[in-house]
This record gives sequence, structure tokens and C-alpha cells, in this order.
Amino acid sequence: MARVLAAVLNARNRMRSTSSRTRTHTPSPSPGQPSPELAGRSRPWARALGLVAVVLFGGWLGLLAVGQVRVPVGPMDTTMTLRPSFTGGTKINVSPLGALHLDSHIAPVRLDVNVDQLDPVRSQALVDHPERISGLQDEITRDVGDGTLDLAVRSGVAVVAGATALGLAVYRRPRRALAAGGLALTLLAASGVTAWATWNPKSVLEPRFSGLLSSAPSLVGDARSIVTEFDVYQKELARLVTNVTKLYDATSTLPAYAPDPTTIRVLHVSDIHLNPASWKIIASLVEQYEVNVIVDSGDTMDHGTAAENGFLDPIEDLGAPYVWVRGNHDSRLTQRYLEGLDNVHVLDDGRAVSVGGLRFAGIGDPQFTPDRTEKPGAEQSQKLAGARLASALRDQRAAGTPVDVAIAHEPAAARQTDGEVPLVLAGHVHHQQTEVMKYGTRLRVEGSTGGSGLRAVEGKYPDPIEASILYFDRDTRRLQAWDAIRLGGLGQTTAEVSRHLVEENTPGASPSPTGSATGSPSGPGTPPSPSRRPSP
Repeated sequence: MARVLAAVLNARNRMRSTSSRTRTHTPSPSPGQPSPELAGRSRPWARALGLVAVVLFGGWLGLLAVGQVRVPVGPMDTTMTLRPSFTGGTKINVSPLGALHLDSHIAPVRLDVNVDQLDPVRSQALVDHPERISGLQDEITRDVGDGTLDLAVRSGVAVVAGATALGLAVYRRPRRALAAGGLALTLLAASGVTAWATWNPKSVLEPRFSGLLSSAPSLVGDARSIVTEFDVYQKELARLVTNVTKLYDATSTLPAYAPDPTTIRVLHVSDIHLNPASWKIIASLVEQYEVNVIVDSGDTMDHGTAAENGFLDPIEDLGAPYVWVRGNHDSRLTQRYLEGLDNVHVLDDGRAVSVGGLRFAGIGDPQFTPDRTEKPGAEQSQKLAGARLASALRDQRAAGTPVDVAIAHEPAAARQTDGEVPLVLAGHVHHQQTEVMKYGTRLRVEGSTGGSGLRAVEGKYPDPIEASILYFDRDTRRLQAWDAIRLGGLGQTTAEVSRHLVEENTPGASPSPTGSATGSPSGPGTPPSPSRRPSP
């Protein structure tokens, strides 16, 4: 027993001497440096801040990945999304016109609602049963309620999953990852309670407009007048839905030309003038006619401002390459924006490009007159631009890469290419016309594919929506025929398609002479080459 007690006392003495030596040799902190005790106390705060950063970043990634729902609201398809925000509120995006901002709530999350499109099936149901218009408001209220509930559940799952996954990746400890998920759920619940407590249903009566919608109150009246005159509003809504639905049906049932596989189909559009309905019509024509190339001869915009650029984004999804030249309503800013879009070929200063089996060259309008003013020397500037395009066409031919189709915005410029190219396309005048010029070049002028935009309501009768399908022989690269498409303008539902054959392709016509300016052999039914005009 004495031996055991002696061993315990010796062990205690050794531990005390070791502790004494440790205290003796511990260096004192230098001036301005925190002591080890203070440093140890500050670590929990750093860990807490790190955990909060992981939760916020992981939750944000989760929302970006799956935190959105597609919700049918009445006759419209919408996408609802929750986004982090310092001020909260609701943002309703109506592309390409702009956005409405509502002070609906105060919370660190904002509700974004994107109006994607008008569904033709649900719209047709409203047209066939007008009595449903009276219950449209209740239907929209239910749709929005169901959509926000679905969005809340999906967003909660996305935030918790994102924070937990990032926590596991950072800490590699399940307990810390679960703590991150729990903190994310707590923060999301607190945000939801704050949004509910500060919810302001009257915010819809005082929206803020941005983009082109900034002038909306003066154009459509405020919400209070719509409420007080709801019967009138219902009738106007029914008429609007009727016209849009019938216009969509008209473009979806146009008769399609059934050419053989050797035919190249080009859709010629022009003077869209910021009409968003044009993209639906163009996409429908591309699908119906199996279009290979779209050619836009300018005036896609109205004022050429940066606020209008978002209007051009649907071009990337039209289903065919897009060849474009600048019009007098399109600015250099517009041109630079289009140059950055996928599948778009911007032509200017005689630049040539081969697309879809044809070679195109074009030049932008030398003038920028969004206010429609006539500047001094306008006609002369158009002729000079056309002469530059003609010179570029001659250079292309001399280099062994002859151009099949030239493009200019104004017919005055296009006429200067006579004799240098088989076909030249133009727009500007808002009506269709065709002529074969003195030296054999065919000039095809397109109408307004946007129905003249807002100008449609200036005259007694609205301008029609016009476009053309051009058919080219794949071997000779020459125009064989074209379909002139004419749709009724604002408030009208007529549709007309007229087939036109090149004179040499009409039944009973004499065979065309052989030889072509492009160097390709011409067969029976191929238009003759344009005569070469004397070089200037």
C-alpha cells in the first residue's frame, strides 16, 4: 500500500513540474497582439459568420437551380421565382415592354413573375365561352394563390437542400451540414413571416413602371379607372383575346408550299417596328414552311434605344439563321447588340456572308431618323450607299464569290445594284412590290411585318402584317417563286397567301437562256442572269 501511495505522489510531482516549465517558457504576447485566451474566444464568432455565409450562398444556389415554378394564370403562361433582395416587393416582367414593380411586402426575398406567353388553347376557350370572362378575376386569384404556395414549398426545399449540400462540401461533417440546413430553414421561415406581416394588397393600385412601360399609365389609364369601369374592361379584354387568338390560328394554318428537297426557302421580313406579335408570327412561318434563312431588311426597332434591345432576344429562338441590315429606325447601338446574339448575321458596308446555301451581301441605312424627319440630302445619301453596295458586289464577283441576294433598307439604295446581282431585297415603304429593273436585277420590296407597329392606329384602316417566302433553286441559287403573305392588321382577322412564279417559270413560257452571273449552270426554268450595267 505504501508503494502505491508513493507512486501516486511521484506522478503528481512530475505533472506539477511540467506545468511550471510550460508557464515559464510561454512567450508573452507582443504589444497589439491578442492573447491566446482572447483568440480562443473569438473563434466561435468566426465560425458563426462562416456558417451564415455558407447558408446564404448555398440557399442562393438552390434557388437558382430549382427555385422557380411555371404557373398558368388565366390565359397566360407565367414563371414565378423567389430572389434574395434587400427591399422585397414584387416585380412583374412583361417582355419586351418592361416591368412593373409593386411594394407588396418588406422582406429579404422578392417575388419575380415573368409573363412568358398567351396560351392559344386557353385563349380560344375564353373566345368560345365569353361568359367565362366574368369569372376570370377569381380564376386568376386562385391561380396566383396556388402558384405562390407551390413556389414557397419548392423554394423551401431548394434553400434547405442547397445550404445542406454546401455545408457538407465545406465542413465535411454531417452535423455541421445539418446545422446549415436548419439555419437556412429558420431564416426562410422568418422571411416568410415578415412578408406575411407586411403584406400590402393595395400595392397593385400604385405600381412603378420601368422600361418602355414607363409611359403605360398615360396610355392605358390607372388601375382605379379600370376598377370603376370593369364592364368596359371585360369587353375590351374579350375583344383583345379574340383577335390575338384568331391571328395565331391564321399563321398556324397557312398552306405550306411543298417544294422538292433541292429548294432553299427564305423568309423575308421588314419594318417590324417593335411589334412583339411579330416574333410569334415569324416563328410560326418558319415552322410551317421549313424556312432555311430569315432576312430582315431593317427597321426592327422604333427609336433604337438601349431600352428596346431586349425586344431582340427572341431572334435566337426563331429556328433559322437571321440575316439583318440596319434601317433608319435602327441605331448603331441596335446593330452592336444584334452582333452579339447567336445565329444572327449583321451585314453592313457591303459585307458578304454565305448562309443556308445562298450568299448575301448588304448595307445599313446611312441615316438614323427615328422621328421620321427628312434630312437634307437624304436621297443622295441613299444613292451613295447603294453605289458602295454595288461596288462590293463587283468585288465579290471578281474574287470568285458572287453574291446571290443583296439587301438594303430603302429601295432608293437597292436600285443602285441593278445589273450586279440577280435579286435585291428592301423594305421601308410598308407595302409589298416587285419589279425587274433595267439591267435585269429583280427588286423585291417587303411590307411591314409588324403592321407598322404603333403607327397601325394612325390611319382609318390598320396596316396589314406582311411577309414573303422566297423559293430558290439549290443548284443555280436563283429565285423560282415566292408566296406573298398578308395578315389582317390590328383588330382584323383576315389571312391571304398569293403564289407568284418568276416569269420564266410560268406554264407555257419559253425556256430561259443559259448562262448566269454566278458561274453556275442554268437549267430549264432558271431566270436569266441580269445584264451587266456599265461600270461607273
